[in-house]
Amino acid sequence: MRQHILVPPPCADPEVNPLAATGRKLRWGVVATGQIARKVTADIALLEDAVLHAVSSRREAAAAEFAREFGFAASYHDDDGEAGYQRLMRDPDVDVVYIATPHSQHREVAEAALKAGKHVLCEKPVTTDAADAAALVDLARAQGLFLMEAVWTRFLPSVNRAWDIMASDELGDVQCVQADLGFVSAYDAGSRLWDPAAGGGALLDLAVYPLTWAFGSLGIPTGVTATGTVNDDGVDLRNALTLTYGTGAFAQLTTSITATYPSAATVSGNAGWLRTSAPLYNPSELLIQSGGDSRTEVFGQIGGNYVYQLREVTRCIQSGLTESPTMPWADTLLTMRLLDEVRAQFSAGAV
Repeated sequence: MRQHILVPPPCADPEVNPLAATGRKLRWGVVATGQIARKVTADIALLEDAVLHAVSSRREAAAAEFAREFGFAASYHDDDGEAGYQRLMRDPDVDVVYIATPHSQHREVAEAALKAGKHVLCEKPVTTDAADAAALVDLARAQGLFLMEAVWTRFLPSVNRAWDIMASDELGDVQCVQADLGFVSAYDAGSRLWDPAAGGGALLDLAVYPLTWAFGSLGIPTGVTATGTVNDDGVDLRNALTLTYGTGAFAQLTTSITATYPSAATVSGNAGWLRTSAPLYNPSELLIQSGGDSRTEVFGQIGGNYVYQLREVTRCIQSGLTESPTMPWADTLLTMRLLDEVRAQFSAGAV
């Protein structure tokens, strides 16, 4: 027997509605004007207590056009040997900065923001290695400022519903997680995704999403074994990670920029299983099979669905928190250490 259940949309209650105001308005600065910056900025604009104040780009035309499109009060660009983001950091009317630059620039820009007294939401991965991530965490702690890696999947209603189902014991003891994410990207030496200096490759760009399902379902692994394929430029094209746990459970995670994968996650226990629709980083459906019955739970979307993580950032800053309980610094550092270990295995010849 299969049921289809539509999960109700958010209502006027600010505890349910991610758009409702929860405190003082925050004035946002956005660094970079690329695709992800455009998507997230559109969702920042949906929040009742968010103000789009300033944007920066290397090029004057890009910054000005982005500001016009979204209604920013100010735009900054590289000028007289100074980066546009540095000029943005001097703007006293910016409370919180969203960083959407290539991975390799994250530490530099986030460090400048924290030193300027700005709270920070930084795209994933927060840096390209664990040492840089730890340096940012130390700086945020010393400055008493909020810092969060933008792992938006953790805040989605569909994903949190999956955690609730697992906690309810409906699936029994979770023993296996399988998650993959892959697409075909044509080689382009000028593209961030194919540039080793910019942190290109499948691992840094995509692995955080399968890892989110492994960590949320099974917790912190006791070991990781990785295999992958790296091109002559040093960019990993595809990889496979096996995480092991003291309970005997395991997770099998794969990512690729040269092959199309189902891009879904399956969580299996001794009493049932749960599978997401694609893409696993923003699933609109959960298929649950247990006790001989199956059902599909369907979830709506608000904007690009980044609003849930943006609400978390807003609430945390309004409450005086320096880190998110849902996306804490410890989890960011754990992820970066694991990715460092994976790359070490690649370098050691596990490819």
